[in-house]
Amino acid sequence: MVTENVKNKNPLGNEKITDLLFRFAIPSIIAMLVSSLYNIVDQFFIGRRIGELGNAATNISFPLSVSCVAIALLFGIGGASAFNLSMGKGKKEEAVYYMGNAAVMMFVCGCILMVMTEIFLRPLLGFFGSPADVLGYAVEYTRIIAIGFPFLIFATGGGHLIRADGSPGYTMKCNLTGAVINIILDALFVFKFDLGMTGAAVATIIGQSVSFIMAVLYLRNCKTVQLKKRHLKIHKSYVAEVVSLGAAPCSNQLAIMVVQIVMNNTLKHYGRLSDYGESTPIACVGIITKVNQVYMSIVIGISQGLQPIVSFNYGAGKYKRVKEAYIKAISSGLVISVIAFLAFQFLPRQIIKVFGDGSDMYFKFAINYFRIFLFFTYLNCMQPITSNFMTAIGKPKRGIFLSITRQIIFLLPLIVILPVFWGIDGVMYAGPIADGMAGITAIVMVYFELKRKEYGKVKGHEC
Repeated sequence: MVTENVKNKNPLGNEKITDLLFRFAIPSIIAMLVSSLYNIVDQFFIGRRIGELGNAATNISFPLSVSCVAIALLFGIGGASAFNLSMGKGKKEEAVYYMGNAAVMMFVCGCILMVMTEIFLRPLLGFFGSPADVLGYAVEYTRIIAIGFPFLIFATGGGHLIRADGSPGYTMKCNLTGAVINIILDALFVFKFDLGMTGAAVATIIGQSVSFIMAVLYLRNCKTVQLKKRHLKIHKSYVAEVVSLGAAPCSNQLAIMVVQIVMNNTLKHYGRLSDYGESTPIACVGIITKVNQVYMSIVIGISQGLQPIVSFNYGAGKYKRVKEAYIKAISSGLVISVIAFLAFQFLPRQIIKVFGDGSDMYFKFAINYFRIFLFFTYLNCMQPITSNFMTAIGKPKRGIFLSITRQIIFLLPLIVILPVFWGIDGVMYAGPIADGMAGITAIVMVYFELKRKEYGKVKGHEC
């Protein structure tokens, strides 16, 4: 058993909160931005070379990419939270088992998802809402990127384990290296060799493979613990704890996936009944979703940087530091959200043109969607940061509930119901309504959490 004095030597429990948040959040933000670049870079090169149908194809396959992130967060954030909570309590040996079990589960689940995707590819893409003129492009692209699912999941989720071990900078290097390779190979394969969707997909999995190898090499030689073969043996109790703590961020991604599938089918149906047609709305929404993902990557990066700080200090009973960390994280998120809101409202045409030209109807739909659907962007930091905060302090049920408020409880019913009355415009208005309600829910829940008397206590050397 580790003494109180040993716990107090950990910088997570003693260093200035602002410095810790900066040190952990910045690499997390860069890692998330780099991760989002995999999709947005493919979108850029495909849009420039193939056009609307290529953009629509990447949007159709996007739910599978989201499912990979869901698995990565389930075991990555879950494993990292369990690891840091155990380390904060002084249970070092138990912490290593959480890390090892999480790593094995990520790779195994990635292999299962790859096999299932290859077997059921065409039915899946049809279920995801692919129009007939897009299906061929989607099959060509997805069949290849599916090979990289185990690498993508392990590299993404492993980054959280590496960050929990106290090396956020290495996580950033893993993601950045893979992304740079992807960008270079995308330009080479798509433009120079004219390999189209195939070239973009191959470039993606090569970049992911390099990140995977770097993550494996680190975990074999961790900084604070030693991961041995016995820690890789699956134990139900450890996996159950990891899953319970990772369920909230995973649920959020699964909710995004479900909404994306319903959204594609809704856009396909009501687009056919409008002047836009089946494929144009899907292509536009695909681009805008990935642009919004860049903004959300920053917000989620802040929440991930918050996680080890909050988990350790909550486990150590330093509640005042927990509260301070949350307030500083949410303040940073609000600043970023306001900047994103202004960009989406005043520069929609300039943003959409980056991904290639289109018809007048294409730009009309894209501009309206940017301004209406993302109107409450300035509130969108509340839900993910607060959800991850609840999970990090060991309250996964609250975290899960918050993670599904925006996507499942509010947005999903709205994108089904509103178009019945307003046609395809109903999809646009579903966004701000869901965002507003999710933001308010998060504010209310965290208010009552931080009102608890524990957060006014000072323990140890809090500062």
